[in-house]
Amino acid sequence: MITQGQVLDIARNAIYTIITTSAPLLLVSLVVGLIISIFQTVTSIQEQTLTFVPKILAVFAALMIFGAWMLDTMSSFMTELWSDFSLYV
Repeated sequence: MITQGQVLDIARNAIYTIITTSAPLLLVSLVVGLIISIFQTVTSIQEQTLTFVPKILAVFAALMIFGAWMLDTMSSFMTELWSDFSLYV
């Protein structure tokens, strides 16, 4: 039978995995958005849609760079979770 402590450990590991796998894409999006907003401030361009295309391209490039690592991290978490499944039932 699964205990409350095991449920909390699974939830903690799941949240940690979510944060670590999403962090590179979120940081790239944040940095590109900051650079574009500084550029808009300096040049006095107030176009709100200017940030979308560079952010999408940057996140896509980051996904191509970090995608294998992200998939490996999520796969190892799921493998660990399924390998301990008999302990939870």
